[in-house]
Amino acid sequence: MIYTVTLNPCLDYIVHTDALRPGALCRTHGETLYPGGKGVNVSLVCAALGLPTRALGFIAGRTGALFASLLAETGVEYDFCHLDRGMTRINVKVSAHEQTELNGAGPAIPASALGRLADTLDTLGEGDWLVLSGSVPADVPADVYARFLDRVRGTGAKTLVDTSGDALKNALPCAPDLIKPNFAELDALVGGAPRSPAGLAACARELQQAGARDILISLGREGALLVPEQGGALYLPAAPGEAVQPVGIGDSMAAGWLYARAHGFSLPEALRFAVAAGSAAASSAWLPDRAAIEAALRQTGTPQAV
Repeated sequence: MIYTVTLNPCLDYIVHTDALRPGALCRTHGETLYPGGKGVNVSLVCAALGLPTRALGFIAGRTGALFASLLAETGVEYDFCHLDRGMTRINVKVSAHEQTELNGAGPAIPASALGRLADTLDTLGEGDWLVLSGSVPADVPADVYARFLDRVRGTGAKTLVDTSGDALKNALPCAPDLIKPNFAELDALVGGAPRSPAGLAACARELQQAGARDILISLGREGALLVPEQGGALYLPAAPGEAVQPVGIGDSMAAGWLYARAHGFSLPEALRFAVAAGSAAASSAWLPDRAAIEAALRQTGTPQAV
């Protein structure tokens, strides 16, 4: 089972308009509403690939009820803690030649609710993955992911962390099996990273000295760099294709990696499948389905040693 944790899930309200003019009436010519949040996105793509997955996290208020109903329609299993106060946030994404995002804050998460979520992790065992994905809300301790990693230590479950800043820094000593920073997150963590694959690999080795194992660096349209704990780094450009939108590229890449590892792919094969999943997301209106990922895979090259 792939368990994903999203501390602050959302409703993604995507509107399309010809031009965004501040201070003026802008009429849309298309709107969509999806259940979102980084861990939720990972679960959605995992489900599309046929992997068993369960989404965990927190929801609140009427928007939380709507979020749950929309997620139920996708077929993804979920077990969210219901908070007594606040509301699940709505993220508005305005697509007008380029995308502008207005992200909500979300509800306050009390310590007691964090404890209930931590208790659910006791069910994880051999063969499971725990995916900790997304930023940590301001009112939640920055070491919360480290606490969750400690909670599953010794269970046999593998762990994937996709976050940034102090939350990622605090998680490194807990030896997550994979971390998946993007360039900006890696750059901020090491205090300045070069753009070259060799330079990025050197930065990743610093994070491995701090405790991380495998590191998958998502580079948007440039593809991805894999720096495994054992063996040399591998770089692979993204599959060719028109980028439609940026939402869920890294999350799809994480899901692709999980699928590949669950099916015994080698590291080069896993990188190739992960990059194909990210490329498919970039060229999809929302998250990619299996057919889109398989189409992108046919256009994806072979990883090269760095």
